[in-house]
Amino acid sequence: MTLFRRRVCGLLALGAAGLLGASGASAQTSATGATVAAASDLKFAIEEVVQRFERDTGHKLRLVFGSSGNFKTQILQGAPFDLFMSADENFVYELATAGKTEDRGRAYAVGRIGIMVPPGSPLKADGEFKDLAAALKDGRLQKFAIANPDHAPYGARAKEALQHAGLWEAIQGKLVLGENISQTAQFATSGSTQGGLIALSLAKAPAIGKLGTFALVPEDWHQPLKQRMVLVKGAPPAARAFYDYLGTPGAQEVMVRYGFAMPKD
Repeated sequence: MTLFRRRVCGLLALGAAGLLGASGASAQTSATGATVAAASDLKFAIEEVVQRFERDTGHKLRLVFGSSGNFKTQILQGAPFDLFMSADENFVYELATAGKTEDRGRAYAVGRIGIMVPPGSPLKADGEFKDLAAALKDGRLQKFAIANPDHAPYGARAKEALQHAGLWEAIQGKLVLGENISQTAQFATSGSTQGGLIALSLAKAPAIGKLGTFALVPEDWHQPLKQRMVLVKGAPPAARAFYDYLGTPGAQEVMVRYGFAMPKD
């Protein structure tokens, strides 16, 4: 059975942009400084860290949010990014092997996924998918959102969790695929689906959390979301300064508040 792919257009796309700000290839611009390509799960956390960084250092950053796999491809093709914050460490390693980065980077966070259901949904926010399985059988489930597992790390982990629960084959015809995890969160909370699997970091943001009910998926149901950042060759001082700043207690406090675990290595 093939995945049921739906693309967003018109008002739905505008709604996603209005709710989540810069997603996909959109950006927040500044006059000078460096450009950061950041995985979409970082949307709210990194915006807060950047605000502190710019206040503390005087540097200016331009943030671009999207899927890590797409960013990897763009950097390989010469896209003008200075710092890449990936939701999957393997994309950083691939870029390092290709000679596009200064080194193999540094781990900066470990993410989590969970199920999000909007008000009025027939689904329950059950992290072990018992109600999701029942809804597939009794017909309550019509549409369910995950990020595209082909290039979005959170989508790949969602697929693994559904496979662990034995639901992957049965649910494929119901799937609505987000281009990245921010768009997936919009699908899961807008009422256009009965729910979806999104990043804990987005569910922790008040703007998203108020739009539904969230429950964590057991972390051993999928490979860990080891997130890694790296400086692209030729990165300017602002990018280098932010790379270091992300290791400070203040920056890490923000990340933990949005549900990220700090890496042990």
